[in-house]
Amino acid sequence: MAIEQSMEFAKLGAGIAVGFAAIGAGLGLGIATKGVLEAIARQPEIKGEAFKNFIIGAGMAEATAIYALVVALLLVYVK
Repeated sequence: MAIEQSMEFAKLGAGIAVGFAAIGAGLGLGIATKGVLEAIARQPEIKGEAFKNFIIGAGMAEATAIYALVVALLLVYVK
């Protein structure tokens, strides 16, 4: 009984972890996109460099969400 209950809590924790990670990644990407667009609007000549830096930052933000997904899968499938 206790093992089944702990597995249910693990699944709940996994769902919450992925949810918070998705919210964080989405907010981070939105703020980063806003900043890049404002920078390009003020100085159009930096478009290439700003976009390159944005892609690196977006990849890091998405990696955070993927790490949370991996942790969630470990919580669900590892006993």
